Amino acid sequence: MARTRVKICGITDLDAARCAADAGADAIGFIFVEDSPRFIEPDDAFELMQQLPPFLATVGVTRDLSTEEFGDIEEVCPTLYSQLHGDEPERVVRACGPDIIKGVKIDLANPSSIAADLQRWSGVEEVAAILVDAPTPGAGKPFDWRVLKPFMDLVTTPIILAGGLTPDNVGEAIAMLRPWGVDVSSGVEAERGVKDHAKIEAFCRAVRRADA
Repeated sequence: MARTRVKICGITDLDAARCAADAGADAIGFIFVEDSPRFIEPDDAFELMQQLPPFLATVGVTRDLSTEEFGDIEEVCPTLYSQLHGDEPERVVRACGPDIIKGVKIDLANPSSIAADLQRWSGVEEVAAILVDAPTPGAGKPFDWRVLKPFMDLVTTPIILAGGLTPDNVGEAIAMLRPWGVDVSSGVEAERGVKDHAKIEAFCRAVRRADA
């Protein structure tokens, strides 16, 4: 099977970023959402970017910004990819592209609605990948992945799985869904907003084992 890509999100310091790179992560995420416990100022994120090793992708995460607000952040910290993790209309997603990761959330009351979301965003050429998140994310509290399984092959756009993933359960998720990538934040933390280096390493090892 193809290798599962790994994104470690919510990075706020250089040591955690370097740990993710050394552990084999493909990307790190900077959260530019001010009410998040993992918020980082764009200029601080840019300083971190200057000290990262080569071949580590960077992702800037925003939510429900106007194109002007997005542009202000992009000017300060031009990450390789931009993750729009709110209810952004299609015109905003297109204007913020290219190289967009569009976040969508599973509606457990109507899981089949994910089909419409996948098809909608796969039809937008500026969307490089679709990130499917749990409705109530949290470490060790994933949604029932079986509800997503019937929809994984609906689109050719890469699908990234997020929400409740940990070193202990990511292998099961990969075995069941075979996503293009996985995204973790709280599942590799020592406390809220503080990354645990051992958990980052364990998460990446678990992904490699699942791929093998």
